[in-house]
Amino acid sequence: MYHCYPYGRRGAYGSNFALIVVLFILLIIVGAAFYC
Repeated sequence: MYHCYPYGRRGAYGSNFALIVVLFILLIIVGAAFYC
């Protein structure tokens, strides 16, 4: 579900928000893997 919107319309907010969400999910997965 990765959409390449032009930076003019959506701005940097949309891409940064998606990047933060992906990094947060990866952090949870890695944390759970090391925790278990």
